[in-house]
Amino acid sequence: MRQRIVVKIGSSSLTADEGGLERSKVGFLADELASLHASGHDVLLVTSGAVAAGFRSIGYAVRPKLVHEKQAAAAVGQALLMQAYHEAFGSHGISVAQILLTRPDFGNRSRALNARRTIEELLKQRVIPIFNENDTVAVDELKFGENDTLSAQTANLVKADGLYILTDMDGLYTADPRKTPDAEKIGRVDVISEDLYRIASGAGSAVGTGGMRSKIEAARIAMQGGIPTFIGKVAKPGDLRAAVAGDGRGTYFSSSLHSLSAKKQWIGFLSVPQGRIHVDAGAESALLHGGKSLLPAGIVSVEGEFHPGDVVEVAGPDGRTLGRGVTHYASWQVTAVAKLGTEEAMKRVEVSRVEVIHRDEWVATPILKEAGSHE
Repeated sequence: MRQRIVVKIGSSSLTADEGGLERSKVGFLADELASLHASGHDVLLVTSGAVAAGFRSIGYAVRPKLVHEKQAAAAVGQALLMQAYHEAFGSHGISVAQILLTRPDFGNRSRALNARRTIEELLKQRVIPIFNENDTVAVDELKFGENDTLSAQTANLVKADGLYILTDMDGLYTADPRKTPDAEKIGRVDVISEDLYRIASGAGSAVGTGGMRSKIEAARIAMQGGIPTFIGKVAKPGDLRAAVAGDGRGTYFSSSLHSLSAKKQWIGFLSVPQGRIHVDAGAESALLHGGKSLLPAGIVSVEGEFHPGDVVEVAGPDGRTLGRGVTHYASWQVTAVAKLGTEEAMKRVEVSRVEVIHRDEWVATPILKEAGSHE
């Protein structure tokens, strides 16, 4: 069956320990992706590696630390990276396209929809789109794990059938197996909990920026968009096909959610929240379990400045994020009606509707406290 597959490749899978591209690594991964492409699947690649590929060419002895140095290295390295992919996929008769994105590209709904239309046309023409963070200009986005998040956002944007995040570890363990010999591998995760974040390790190599924690966060974003995710190792021919077939060397993150509408996909996973509303326990229960809208009576406080039509986060009494929604109130109006009943709130401010966030424009994205993993 034809599937739409998003594959994320990190810097350590493409470069030498001391930096610079290893063409043999690029070629191997292109072979794996080309095999899926030849089977009729739609293949989209999210790649890291621009900074790692470019810093030695620009004259740095080690990976740079300062933002402007990273941006300079990325400007050189992105060209080298795409050249390597062009040659590697060209040997299979496959054309590739470069798509550089930043978080605001997803945050603006019209820009996100335009990007999706372009991607759809590329896939129709059997071109493999290759995505990367636009490191040269994205000052705020040059940070830990950003391309893991980018892969999940991309998977949600194109409504992928699966997200495959490749790493040098063969999945998630109860502890770092390089330091704890008796660490146990987790074969499947049904619910991402705070426990899983606690056991996630830091960055695993000198040339990469993302660790297991950022990959778990990416899996959470994808799962809540209805997209199952695989985090694991692809080191031998056929490993990627095995992963897609459900027999890969890694951890599978299942998803029982139905596909969300394009609007809810944007609200929950692609938008950039403009503020934060804190609610009490009653409102938390109504939003997460009752299928209700957010009313003024359940609001405790407000952070940030926002306007009607903006997306905001909602947090529970313990500070955990419960989800996102489109607010019908400005921030000052929410502050004015917090804890008030419906009639009194409508007298206090002039708004078209009493719901601060309507349930039709709400997406729950909570992290549960209890663990939810299985062998």
